[in-house]
Amino acid sequence: MRALITGSSGFAGTHLAAHLRAQPGLEVFGIVRSAGRALAAGTFAVDLTAKDAVVGLLREVRPDLIFHLAAQAAVQLSWANPQETLVNNVLCQLNLLEGVLAAGLRPRLLVVGSADEYGMVYPHELPVREENPLRPNSPYAVSKVAQDMLGYQYSLSHRLHIVRVRPFNHIGPGQSDLFVSASFARQIAEIEYGLRQPVLMVGNLQAKRDFSDVRDIVRGYALLLERGTPGEVYNLGSGRSVTVQYLLDCLLAKSRAEIEVRQDPARLRPSDIPELVCDAGKATAATGWRPTIRLERTLRDLLNSWRERVSSGGS
Repeated sequence: MRALITGSSGFAGTHLAAHLRAQPGLEVFGIVRSAGRALAAGTFAVDLTAKDAVVGLLREVRPDLIFHLAAQAAVQLSWANPQETLVNNVLCQLNLLEGVLAAGLRPRLLVVGSADEYGMVYPHELPVREENPLRPNSPYAVSKVAQDMLGYQYSLSHRLHIVRVRPFNHIGPGQSDLFVSASFARQIAEIEYGLRQPVLMVGNLQAKRDFSDVRDIVRGYALLLERGTPGEVYNLGSGRSVTVQYLLDCLLAKSRAEIEVRQDPARLRPSDIPELVCDAGKATAATGWRPTIRLERTLRDLLNSWRERVSSGGS
């Protein structure tokens, strides 16, 4: 059995690859965007916007399982460059789906959407179920709705075994500082090592979100591709919301430095939702999946990973 991960060097992709490699009898292959450094065995540098290259890779690997994680995933970058986000996220998935057909393959394929697809969620709609209306309120969210619906259409039109998933916020070691908890962790680590003044810049601390450990989320991806119903969509999340302030307080409590907190207007989003919390009952019923890693452990691991990166000169 062969599994292929697009975006295998990314945050979730790295953790998914580690999870899959621990499964007996499963060969794991990955796609990265460019070969900036020596590639690990089984990893290919392929531009997913180039259809012929995608078809060639699929014919070579002939995967039984495909996890499509590759995407421009930062909401703030989508505001700065909506065209790149929309073109990249939609075209890459379209080429992957067309490549599967051109290569004559019938794999199981997971399309990773986002809780951002739900967009403006009203208090009476919490916790959010899969039937909730989609009201995307950022270019990134629109791109994920398009990916979601494209997966659904190819499942119906071509009878492909496609399972769709809408993960809520997931955090953990290895995450980019484009995301809020990792931004806090990086700033704390740099302050501890004397690389910046003891002032931590923040955006909106009152937003409430459903945060899960990335290692729980990728375990859910694998279970859903194995046991989920083709054409269906599943939420993944903890079922609990906490404020961004809570994340900050937990991380500051683990710091070795005295730190001042200041709000930076540039970190405030043009559009924000007061609260998002997930109802993952459908995924649990289909697979038995439940999150197992406590948020406090996730934050500790995240901070320690940034300490390691900062101390070694990484960015």
